Amino acid sequence: MHPILFIVFLPLVAAIVAGFANKSFGATLPKAITTGALFVSCALSWPVFIGYLMETSTATVVPVLHFITSGTFDVSWALRVDALTAVMLVVITSVSALVHLYSWGYMSEDPDQPRFFAYLSLFTFAMLMLVTADNLIQMFFGWEGVGLASYLLIGFWFRKPSANAAAIKAFVVNRVGDLGFMLGIFGTYLVFNTVSISAILAAAPSMAGSTIGFLWFRADTMTVICLLLFVGAMGKSAQLGLHTWLPDAMEGPTPVSALIHAATMVTAGVFMVCRLSPMFEVSPTAMGFVTFIGAATCLFAATIGTTQTDIKRVIAYSTCSQLGYMFFAAGVGAYGAAMFHLFTHAFFKALLFLGAGSVIHAMHHEQDMRFYGGLRKAIPVTFWAMLLGTLAITGVGIYGIGGFAGYHSKDAIIEVAWAAGSPVASMVGVFAALLTSFYSWRLMFLTFWGEPRWAASEHIQHALHDAHGHGHDDHAHDHGGVHAADHGSAHAHGHDDAHHPDPAGEDAGHAPHVESRGFNEIPKGTGGYHPHESPIVMLIPLIVLSIGAVAAGFVFHRWFIDPESAGEFWKGALFFNEHLMHEMHQVPLLVQLSATIVMLSGLLIAYLTYIRSPDAPARFADTFQPLYRFLLNKWYFDQLYHFLFVRPAFAIGRVLWHRGDEGTIDRFGPNGSAWLVQAGSRAAVRLQTGYVYTYAFVMLIGLTAAITWAIAG
Repeated sequence: MHPILFIVFLPLVAAIVAGFANKSFGATLPKAITTGALFVSCALSWPVFIGYLMETSTATVVPVLHFITSGTFDVSWALRVDALTAVMLVVITSVSALVHLYSWGYMSEDPDQPRFFAYLSLFTFAMLMLVTADNLIQMFFGWEGVGLASYLLIGFWFRKPSANAAAIKAFVVNRVGDLGFMLGIFGTYLVFNTVSISAILAAAPSMAGSTIGFLWFRADTMTVICLLLFVGAMGKSAQLGLHTWLPDAMEGPTPVSALIHAATMVTAGVFMVCRLSPMFEVSPTAMGFVTFIGAATCLFAATIGTTQTDIKRVIAYSTCSQLGYMFFAAGVGAYGAAMFHLFTHAFFKALLFLGAGSVIHAMHHEQDMRFYGGLRKAIPVTFWAMLLGTLAITGVGIYGIGGFAGYHSKDAIIEVAWAAGSPVASMVGVFAALLTSFYSWRLMFLTFWGEPRWAASEHIQHALHDAHGHGHDDHAHDHGGVHAADHGSAHAHGHDDAHHPDPAGEDAGHAPHVESRGFNEIPKGTGGYHPHESPIVMLIPLIVLSIGAVAAGFVFHRWFIDPESAGEFWKGALFFNEHLMHEMHQVPLLVQLSATIVMLSGLLIAYLTYIRSPDAPARFADTFQPLYRFLLNKWYFDQLYHFLFVRPAFAIGRVLWHRGDEGTIDRFGPNGSAWLVQAGSRAAVRLQTGYVYTYAFVMLIGLTAAITWAIAG
């Protein structure tokens, strides 16, 4: 029996057992089952991956069951295993297993732990189904599965209104993208008369130059199909225009953020584009659009990350930006480079999110970096882990020697974009790298350096109140427990509610008001609070992911992007352009050094503004107030969408509710029928007097009428 069956279905079995058992057997057994299942899947995935690295494995399809037959439409459930699948298997199972383990500590006091772990395993199963799909219908099943699981996990703390709003927002925004994906699948079947991925990719080159009718005009067949499919990728991978759900997904528990941003949902779009890369290669227009959206997202998200104060939101916008790198790499034809960055990004982004969770854990649910400072001595393991993650994401390395994970993967994308004849995309990537370095080191300096600013935090004050007034420990160990929920959303799992109330009750998401105080205006002091390092079950995943953040780049780069060996690794699992990979090494030296130069520049700017001259950010914000507020309000996308879509949707809903449903359907339907019955009953009551002479009189009238009718007839 092929190990892929165990890799894919063990998380499903664990999710079912944990979900149905729920609290019947306590919290430990469901946690042990789900976590054990993920570690088994992870242990089985790495040998599969290594088999492709050693070139001892070949692509295979493992049948599962027959699914649908209708005329020429035939779908069998099967698991496709090749090099691309193997990469995704180790990413998904490794990060998910570590997130499960981390959650033992992070969610230790939450009363609904079995449900949480069941959702995590369900999420993992859905993503595994997506990446092992042998046909588009099966891929769509996994695609929708991760959407469902993300809704459940983002809204896990369902008693918190902002979490419910964020879950709905993620679900609705992804429905827009999924509509495009569905239309792309329909169009693909219409053109190729099959949904088998291998058959479609083999036939795709023959469709070059053909046209298809779409929206009352004829257009290039592959351009239409690829653009529709890419709309689905834009939704799942939070690209510009359909990105607004991703920052709000921070309302879920921090382990969920790590899983969504590093290993599952947001990587689905990149994977899909790479899996269908032979289709995209047929349409230069579609590839140009992918490049444009990727580069625009890369820049857009990086600019926003420079002004955010919520530690998780900074990392969330970082994810948006890094996904932009992956897409414009795919858009210029460097699918291997896109997957390489996906692979390295999984390690350092999971590390940063789980590290942020450890900081939040130490700071009693506080997520606002302005209330941190001086934490490196209080939580040293977390500090070193996040430092390694920061070195990885900013691309620290030495030219000609090597460096951290991001140095190998992100720099390769900048170089290959230049080599592919897209210097604008390359320069956008360089500028985004500058911003990435700045906001990443800004996060580190605000969190771990400087004087403590803890006492001004409402969350810390709440912790001190518990410690002094109620005899609680001065350090809370959980973000999901009854303790947080009992004190309302102001002290619950997303601190934003405490500092930034929702601007409108109908807003489908969490759009915080602007908090005007800079970090240098926050009063200094600890208030007597003592942050503690996280428990060992939370630190082990940080240590393991730190290894990946350091070593994933220089260990694996030759299999992903080296022109001499990468082709043998991929073996047709995606379109690999060896010539382009050769050209990548021939770009000007300045292009090769540009990412390192801006990385150092970003570090220097962050150091000067947040360590040497702490009043500089406030002066900049005052001097460039419109720009600062534009970025702080995330380019006003939420407000724009609220005005264009949310408010009209609610207005239409109210009209249909009051005038359509109540005023028409209910009035002339069930309510009208009920009124007629009631009116008829009142009339009948008047006839049913109960007196014999009344009934005799009525009978006499009836008899008289009958006789008259008979005589007249």
